[in-house]
Amino acid sequence: MKLYDYIKRLMDILASATLLILLSPLLIIVAIAIKLESKGNVFYASKRVGKDYKVFDFYKFRSMRSGADKEMKKIKEEMNQYKQKEEKIEAILIESNQIETIDDDMLIADEGAYQEDQYRRKELAEEENSFVKIKNDPRITKVGHFIRNTSIDELPQLINVLKGDMSLVGNRPLPLYEAEKLTSDDWVKRFKAPAGITGYWQVTERGKSGVGAESRKKLDIEYAERYNFWLDLWILIKTPLAALQQENV
Repeated sequence: MKLYDYIKRLMDILASATLLILLSPLLIIVAIAIKLESKGNVFYASKRVGKDYKVFDFYKFRSMRSGADKEMKKIKEEMNQYKQKEEKIEAILIESNQIETIDDDMLIADEGAYQEDQYRRKELAEEENSFVKIKNDPRITKVGHFIRNTSIDELPQLINVLKGDMSLVGNRPLPLYEAEKLTSDDWVKRFKAPAGITGYWQVTERGKSGVGAESRKKLDIEYAERYNFWLDLWILIKTPLAALQQENV
């Protein structure tokens, strides 16, 4: 652990404790609004994977109607912005001269036998789908839309920061179903950085349409390789503007 990691942890404790106290009136108002609009818990907790693949309970204000998790599979298939179409994958393979194979060229995977071009299509699709991003999600409540677009739904993560699960600045902690797919040598690098409420990707790409998983991967890895006090400070300064995103994500 480098010296800055200790300094970063001390700053996280002081900042998160102070912010929780100062923002307590807003937190109470939001909690009441959520409770009045729909049944269910005020907070939503999910398992996430952070630095060094550490699993922890990740807190947010609930922004969806109760039972939204059960609808995720169907919604993900129909509305996932990162899901590549067959034509796009085929174009990538053709451009990189990976599409031409002999019929007898077979690869064996856990799911069975694939022709080499089919296997590469499958790998590309899985990588692109490793990040799930839903546009205009119908499960989100009216209060949920507001607290998401202003990033108020993220404020309970200050508790995660105070506990040491996360930092104010870092790479986004991923759900288990996403993290379990990201175990290649390249992806491991992004888990060397602390998990954060805000980060490099959020202040450079958030709210932009058409942003793919590859772009996010590069930014996550770049942050993990070079995070320092000045980069974290720059990200914190840029975060308020990035939080007021225009796209409904």
